[in-house]
Amino acid sequence: MLYRNGRIFDGRNAAPVGFAVLVEEGIIRAIGPEPDFDGYGGPKFDLGGDTLMPGLIDCHVHLTMSGDGKAAAAREFDFGKITLEALENAQKTLQGGITSVRDCGGVEFVEFAVRDACNSGRFLGPFIRVSGKVICMTGGTKWKIGRVADGPQEVITAVREQIYRGCDCIKLMATGAVLHPGSDIEDPQYTVEELIAGVTEAERFRRPSAAHAIGTKGIINAARAGVTSIEHGTVLNDEAVGIMLEKGTYLVPTLAALEQILLNPEAVPPASMERARRVAAKARDSVAMYYKAGGKIAMGADTGTICNPHGKNARELAHMVGCGMRPVDALCSGTSIAAELLRLDTRGSLAPGFIADMLIVRGDPLTDITCASETENHRLVIKGGAPVAGMELERQPPFRRFG
Repeated sequence: MLYRNGRIFDGRNAAPVGFAVLVEEGIIRAIGPEPDFDGYGGPKFDLGGDTLMPGLIDCHVHLTMSGDGKAAAAREFDFGKITLEALENAQKTLQGGITSVRDCGGVEFVEFAVRDACNSGRFLGPFIRVSGKVICMTGGTKWKIGRVADGPQEVITAVREQIYRGCDCIKLMATGAVLHPGSDIEDPQYTVEELIAGVTEAERFRRPSAAHAIGTKGIINAARAGVTSIEHGTVLNDEAVGIMLEKGTYLVPTLAALEQILLNPEAVPPASMERARRVAAKARDSVAMYYKAGGKIAMGADTGTICNPHGKNARELAHMVGCGMRPVDALCSGTSIAAELLRLDTRGSLAPGFIADMLIVRGDPLTDITCASETENHRLVIKGGAPVAGMELERQPPFRRFG
């Protein structure tokens, strides 16, 4: 398929006017000026002036949660039901233009089966990375479904357990959470020594690490420990930013989670609502602060949390732009930078040899981010060269349905 007559955003920059992209057998074979393809006689897709870009990548989802506010424990650990819900959530995510995700904490490893089924092509879904059980202190955030570990040696053991089960990364809980009852978001939960133990053991087995960190002290502890990414990073200060820049830490803001709470006060427990209101403005300021400082920001919408359903992940782009990010930088956060964080060497960009996970959107998202953040503007979602979702799936005769 030759994609022509439109704008091309390659995951880092806008290609010059008049460029086209050639896909063969699910791989991007060439990108260049349209005259370079004058001898091509295969099927063509007329972009009609719209934009072809990489499929979006969400670095923070919870496939075993469905945005209804029910924790997995409330489902009485019906693992069959949770697994099917996780698969459905993954497929909704793909339909929303997200072609790769990282699950940042599941339930009894059922999301591993969903990952394997989607990544192998057995079931349609995004490419998935998983962290396994979150690692937390006694009584800490997500302790009911996480792996409780106290002290450096127990943390090391917990990391090894996740690696033994086949995780792609390690998730450490450094602070309390907005939606976790009985926790204070300002208080750190793990010590620097415990975090260092977890991060070091993850690195020993070539796994990146992510730290749930909302309050400033917990962020600083996790950054000092060398964690690969700070998830949420809600209350940054100059010290935290300085350490993160020095360490090359990624920030995954998850703004959508807080914004959806604020939009749905009737659905949120009062204590969580109070915490959300307390830090919402700080969250936006923290993104602006890290962006202005030149820090690496990767898109993550925290989908699955209350009132934050799968399939609407892309609206995180608009929230980032609302914090002062340029549309092009928000798009990079959701494509090439996200791919770097997840160590996806052949995804997140339109370049020869890369997998053809792509998104066609109406208009120009480099000038109007809603072209990419709102799913009604998604013309076609393409996974591995095959069209899988979008407004035009049935109207393109050169394509065939996936499978």
